[in-house]
Amino acid sequence: MNISLRHARVRYGPLEALHGVTLVAPGPGLTVLLGRNGSGRTTALRALAGTVPLSDGTVVWDGVDVTRLPAFERARRGLCLVPERRAVFGSLTVREHLMLAAPDFAPALDAYPQLVPLLPRRAGTLSGGEQRMLALSRALLARARVVLVDEPAQGMSPAVAARTYELLGGLDACVVVAEQRLPPGLRERTGRTTCVHELSRGSVAFSGEAAEVRRRQT
Repeated sequence: MNISLRHARVRYGPLEALHGVTLVAPGPGLTVLLGRNGSGRTTALRALAGTVPLSDGTVVWDGVDVTRLPAFERARRGLCLVPERRAVFGSLTVREHLMLAAPDFAPALDAYPQLVPLLPRRAGTLSGGEQRMLALSRALLARARVVLVDEPAQGMSPAVAARTYELLGGLDACVVVAEQRLPPGLRERTGRTTCVHELSRGSVAFSGEAAEVRRRQT
């Protein structure tokens, strides 16, 4: 189980956002795309999901070239993307969001009990951290084979952020997250290996394990 970019290039008009990026996200397990704003990490996620086209290169999923497969077909095959913004429908209630994901949404409330009192609330009235919990709980219910999340812990308290990474790391899926820096919980993570790709100005500056990133930062 894995998904990868191979020599991927993405252009936004005259500007090239990815310059021949090659990276592999193995699964089941967690892969982190590190980088500052403008590094290309969000574009890499979108390229994997099929929401932006490649100008060159390929997307390979479990050995199959899916470069020309549209985003909705990738979703049907088990890929779930949680973008940084507009990840929920503001006019729907929390309960309606969860029911769209699964008739039995109790596991989402077990994962994030903070959502229980918010069930009748419209998603557009929630705080940023609450909206992230809702968006991620839908991804957890989807039982996807590939889960792509842009800044999963944005707006969350440290305790909820740690819980979020515990949930993502425990999924039987290929999980890829985009972050500006390595989350503290992953620096102490044991068990499954966390793969890290650091992007800078649209290119891969480093690929390795989280432990190597920790050594480089100390």
